[in-house]
Amino acid sequence: IPNFRLEKDVLNAEIDILKDMGVTFKCGVEVGKDITIEQLRGEGYKGFYLAIGAQKSQSLHIDGEELGGVFGGVDFLREVNLGNKPEIGESCAVVGGGNVAMDVCRAAVRLGAKNTYIIYRRSADELPADPEEVAEAMAEGVKFCYLNAPVEITGTAAGKVNGLKVEIMELGEPDEKGRRKPVGTGKFETIAVSSVIAAIGQVVDWGTLDVG
Repeated sequence: IPNFRLEKDVLNAEIDILKDMGVTFKCGVEVGKDITIEQLRGEGYKGFYLAIGAQKSQSLHIDGEELGGVFGGVDFLREVNLGNKPEIGESCAVVGGGNVAMDVCRAAVRLGAKNTYIIYRRSADELPADPEEVAEAMAEGVKFCYLNAPVEITGTAAGKVNGLKVEIMELGEPDEKGRRKPVGTGKFETIAVSSVIAAIGQVVDWGTLDVG
């Protein structure tokens, strides 16, 4: 969660309340590697609640994702929160339309991207992000490219991102959630960018966690 969404002092205050209630925090411990569930059982623990979240970015599954300048949404936000500055250049395309995508594009602006785009395959009416998040991104200069579906990330001879090829979509029949399905028109455009960040969803990274 970026600082502009939740200040670290507020988060730390919440953690301090839990500590005052008697909760012990053991950071830097990977269950399944540093210690196992079975070992914890041996220490007398009888209940286990797994709240590891979905910390792995979903892939776009298009050509060019191996190029320099391509990031996963939560991976990018994690690096920013750690105080690092991922090299995104002056033009950044953020693929997705949820709140994570809004966090990513606003973080990209703060890293110095002069042109930041939201690439979303449906229309503005289907955008799943909270309206307040969208309004704040727009106020910060983020450009929204609706009915655009990424099909390829293009790059230089040096292996760096230089563009995102998209197919122009149109809306068809509603899907099982009631949102109209995007249908390809066979027309393509390439947006000149120096980085692409995929914020289309996350999956669980179980790592070495054993749940037996």
